[in-house]
Amino acid sequence: MKSNLKIALLGCGRIGNRHAEHISNQATLAAVCDIDKEKAMSLADQYQVKSYSSLEDMLEQEACDMVSICTPNGLHAKHTILSLRAGKHVLCEKPMAISVFDCGEMIKAAENANRRLFIVKQNRFNPPVKAVKELVEQGRMGRILSVQLNCFWNRNADYYHNSWKGTKDLDGGTLYTQFSHFIDLLYWIVGDVKKVNAYVTNAIHNDLIDFEDQGTAILEFYNGVIGTVNYTVNSFQKNMEGSLTIFGEKGTVKIGGQYLNELEYQQILDYEVSGLPPGNPPNNYGNYVGSMSNHDKVYQNVIEVLESNGVIATNGFEGLKTVEIIDKIYTAAQLHA
Repeated sequence: MKSNLKIALLGCGRIGNRHAEHISNQATLAAVCDIDKEKAMSLADQYQVKSYSSLEDMLEQEACDMVSICTPNGLHAKHTILSLRAGKHVLCEKPMAISVFDCGEMIKAAENANRRLFIVKQNRFNPPVKAVKELVEQGRMGRILSVQLNCFWNRNADYYHNSWKGTKDLDGGTLYTQFSHFIDLLYWIVGDVKKVNAYVTNAIHNDLIDFEDQGTAILEFYNGVIGTVNYTVNSFQKNMEGSLTIFGEKGTVKIGGQYLNELEYQQILDYEVSGLPPGNPPNNYGNYVGSMSNHDKVYQNVIEVLESNGVIATNGFEGLKTVEIIDKIYTAAQLHA
């Protein structure tokens, strides 16, 4: 049975279209908004709802319960705060923002308005990711010793052409747009990061983007775990790997595949993960793919929280922690620039 929630959508690009589909499947799409009037009208016609070109107008005129923010990274804070101050709950796409300060302002706005702030972190719902999270929480792997995160993707010139992606002000960096989901899992499964040493370079995207296209970081977590992050968007012609390997006293596991969709290997004392359900396919963007498409589960959680006192899957504090870790990596990399 569909929810009675009325959800308005801000941002009618590719990810906005995906949100519109899941909103209409599980709740009511109240209205759509985009500064590109043609995009907004096209999506509005598809779902027979009203379109807007101004967030302020939509907030003033639509009696919605929540706003889903699907705008460029650098606008998330502004749009979220406006929506919260208008008395709406907010679901914000990743990354929560591209500055730690903005994340704090978003959390304060939610608290002041007494409204919920949800952050999209759909990789938490991947079956192997959920299984490994449970392994760690149950202590089956013993004390965690070290972790390795590898993100080997391809983003070519077509991806950045005529787009906000690749710009410092609206994109923010490769870790924000491509790999914030992966950084989130480090925090969610392993813990918070204390110290970072990092190196980043722009090897082949100098004329396309304002920041790095590859990087390496060494992490020290507050709980004593050490880890490495190796990432690139220079994988030749296609995505090759998105993996997280965890070494514990009583076990080693690797979540792999192109987008953390496979349990590649496991060796655990007196235990074996089995019977994992198949995950959703990745988000397909034509010439490239993104993370696993679990937005249906994101909206299920929103509905459970707002209508049935459910537990929020990813709150503003956790969204802030991801941005903090990315900020620490970029700050450390500047020391070697």
